[in-house]
Formats: sequence, C-alpha cells, structure tokens
Amino acid sequence: MPSLKVLGKLVKELEDQLVACMRCGMCQAVCPLFAETGREADVARGKLALLDGLAREIFDNPQGVQDRLARCLLCGSCAANCPSGVKVLDIFIKARAILTGYLGLSPAKKAIFRGLLSKPALFNRILAWGAKYQGIFVRPVDDLLGSSCSRFLSPLLKERHFKPLAKTPLHRLVPAQNTPAGPAGKKVAFFVGCLVDKIFPAVGQAVLKTLEHHGAGVYLPPDQACCGIPALAAGDTTAFEKLVRHNLALFASEPFDFLVTACATCTSTIKKMWPLMALDYPPEEKAQIETLKERVMDISQFLVDEVGLREGTTPAPDKILVTYHDPCHLKKSLGIAAQPRAVIRANPRYDLVEMAEADWCCGCGGSFNLQQYDLSASIGRRKRDNIVNSGCPVVATGCPACMLQITDMLSRAGDTVQVRHAIELYAESL
Repeated sequence: MPSLKVLGKLVKELEDQLVACMRCGMCQAVCPLFAETGREADVARGKLALLDGLAREIFDNPQGVQDRLARCLLCGSCAANCPSGVKVLDIFIKARAILTGYLGLSPAKKAIFRGLLSKPALFNRILAWGAKYQGIFVRPVDDLLGSSCSRFLSPLLKERHFKPLAKTPLHRLVPAQNTPAGPAGKKVAFFVGCLVDKIFPAVGQAVLKTLEHHGAGVYLPPDQACCGIPALAAGDTTAFEKLVRHNLALFASEPFDFLVTACATCTSTIKKMWPLMALDYPPEEKAQIETLKERVMDISQFLVDEVGLREGTTPAPDKILVTYHDPCHLKKSLGIAAQPRAVIRANPRYDLVEMAEADWCCGCGGSFNLQQYDLSASIGRRKRDNIVNSGCPVVATGCPACMLQITDMLSRAGDTVQVRHAIELYAESL
C-alpha cells in the first residue's frame, strides 16, 4: 500500500487538474452511460465533483468512491467534447490508481493481472489450453458471426454471445518476423495486442499481408505482452508497469520507423497512457516511451498518411454495402476517423454507407462490460439498431474490443450482419 505521503502527492496532482472543470454539463450530452441512466453521478461532471473531495472521501468512504468511478466506460467522449479541455481520462485513471493503492486489489484481480496477464508466456499457455478444451463449456450460436454462448449457467458469461478463442493464435501462426525495409523504404514494428493475437488472428494476418504488399519491412518480436490497459483501468500500477517494461525491452532491441497496431485501444494506451504513468520511470525508459509515443499509429493511419493506399481497379458487379463504427479510442482519443474509411473505400467490392451516430460508443469499455453487463448491453443495443438500420450486411470497425461487443449485440438479436476489421476488407483487394 502506498504511503500517505505518496497518496497525498497523487491527490494534489488531481486537484491541480480538477480546477479546469467549469461544471458546465456539456459532458451530459455525449456520455453514453448518462444517456442510459440519467444519473448525475454517472456523468463526468458528477465524478469530477466527487473527486474534488477525494482527500476527505478516501478516508470516509473509499469503497463508495471506487464504485462510483468504476461506472465509467473510459470512452473519452466527455474529454473530446469538453470546452475547457479537462483531461478527464487522465484524472479518472490517476484516481483509480490512488484508490487501488489505498484499498488494495482483490485476490481475483491480483491473480489475473499480476499472476497471469503480466507473465506473457504463462498467459499464452493457459489460453492455449483454454482454446483446446473450450468446446466443453461453450457451444456455437451463429456461423456468420462466429459467435458462441455458454453451455452452462455462468455468472461471468451470463447470456453473452461471444467470440471463442481462436484455435491457433497469431503468435503460433507467425511466431516472429524481422524483414528489412523494402520498396517503401520504411520498417514497421507490429504491436499485436491480446485480442488480435488470441481471438482475431485473421486481423493480424491482414496487417502483415498489407505491410508486405506495400513493401514495408516488418519487425514482429516474439513473446509480446498486453499493452497494460486492463490492469491500469483497475488501478493496478504494479502490473501495468511490469507490462510496459516487458514491451519496452522487446521493441528497444531493433530499430524501426513506426510502431503500428490494429487495435484502437492499444494505440491509445501506448500513445497516451504510457507517457502519463511514466513520470517516475528512469530517464532511459521515459525516453523510450516518448519515442514510441511519436511513432505509434493505427494501421489505417500508417497506410493513408505514410505509404499511400493502392486502390483496387477490378470492377465489382455486385457491390457489398458496408457501414463503419468509429472506436472511441481511435476517433475521440486520437482523432483518427477519415483514414479507416479511406481504407475501406480502397476495396472496389464495397460501398461505404454511414450509419447514424457512427461515433457513439458501442458500450464495451473493457472491464465495464464484465462488471456492468446490463448497462453495457443496453448501450450496445443502440449501436446495434444503428447498424441494422443502415441496411448494410457488413459492419467494419478498427478495434477488436468493439468487434466483440458488436458481435454480441447482433448475434443475440439474430441479425445477419457480418463484423469485420477495416484492414481485413482492404487486404481482400490486394
């Protein structure tokens, strides 16, 4: 547990950031959680008001404060639309770290984050076992969406329709790669991310195919770890730091021009959260993080802004309509919205049709989906309605977590809409 002196320092940092909030309430109009509950305590303004008294509340009712802060998707909608520029996500992440430092982690979270997630080799072995024997516990539901549900009543899985673990993860399909820069004159490191590796390896293969097609060298180191956002969102800075340092050591061993990901959350975490939490890191590690911050980008941004798209020229007799969902961490945190749409349009087989509220949160929110599934699903159904109302048989996005949530909502509703990653559609045309 951190000392009172350390806690006091962190609280002071929060107080310095909180003064920028004018309590104008603009966050109410864009908060997906507030749209469902109408509760002031669920919107950013209410939580910021709560944190104004954190120094007192942390002693009076720390668990109550933590429970209130946990009711947040960390989607960044409030920060993206704040006229005062309040860095809401930064504040909430620091507050969660303070509270977890004071209260400690539950045994279950400690086992998951420190005993499993922060040990990549063990994590891979456990999930490989899970992929092999998951058929005992899950049954397929929808062949088009590839969704399954639990065979047994489960307090964790509930009535979810989920994507099962891939039979073969990407790290087994492509254990490692290190090729020199080709005609593009650029070398790219590929940060895979947990969901792409273990649930959507086809997305990772599409990234590699695309990079090869564009003549970029690829550095794909083995034994990659999680970007750390699940641990950080839970306030576990110990596991987060271990994961960051593990990945820093991997990517520091080889020179490259860009670090690309196909996961909006991983991109945002490396660019925003790693520097935010690295204030007390040694100078060498801080310098490495700052370098990666400047080099990391979404695969669609790399293709559009750095190497240029190669649009297919073969005419398609029967075009497929596709709509696009903006991941919160891609559009709201990083400002990336035009590039994935350009990537989709580059395939002549598809016609892009904009859905209503394309950038409204899908409701996943990582651990929020596990802890507040009813609210998560309620927000997700709004996204599902907009997808179906677009009339498109395909919905694309740029975040594997969003793919999971959208698959769940569509599958449970019995909709015949396929869920794809934008880079998969582009790779089809190469």
